[in-house]
Amino acid sequence: MLNYNEILPRKFIVFENEPYEVMSSNTAKKDRQKPVNKTKLKNLLNGRVVEMAFHQSDKVDEADISKRIIKYLYSNKGEFWFSDPKNPQNRFQLEEDVIGDNALFLKENNELVGLAFNDDIIGISLPVKMDFRVTEAPPGIKGNTAQGGTKVITLETGATVSTPLFINEGDIVRINTETNEYVERVEKK
Repeated sequence: MLNYNEILPRKFIVFENEPYEVMSSNTAKKDRQKPVNKTKLKNLLNGRVVEMAFHQSDKVDEADISKRIIKYLYSNKGEFWFSDPKNPQNRFQLEEDVIGDNALFLKENNELVGLAFNDDIIGISLPVKMDFRVTEAPPGIKGNTAQGGTKVITLETGATVSTPLFINEGDIVRINTETNEYVERVEKK
């Protein structure tokens, strides 16, 4: 059980019999009132974000979220197929709403972390930084720095990212998957 002031970001809780991830929390006390923890919670089953205030007397259960390594195989018509890395015959499908925005950075045969609640995978977690090959990059025009010297490129997964002008087609770049931002060029073509 977690007390109201232990409900902090990156923790998983059970609220109304469903697992939630705490996105943000702010404990505040107004004049002559008891402290309140105002939180933003993300439902791990449907992705819905709700705001909830927990009072000093409130307690919640910490969600038993287990993590296991899974291997991404391929996607087809909104279906994403995965397998157990140690047993490739053990295949399973996850719906697009479970994958969410992470679908932009899924690479075939890539291992990642599956988040499981009651033995059902309810989400995936990608590495924070991943490397991708650039498939499309418009030419960088000298002197075109009015927009901060950036251009939009397309990665091998189809995701688009804003990068510096010197990135070319065929380069391998490192991307922060949490912020969808360019980090560095890993390999030049």
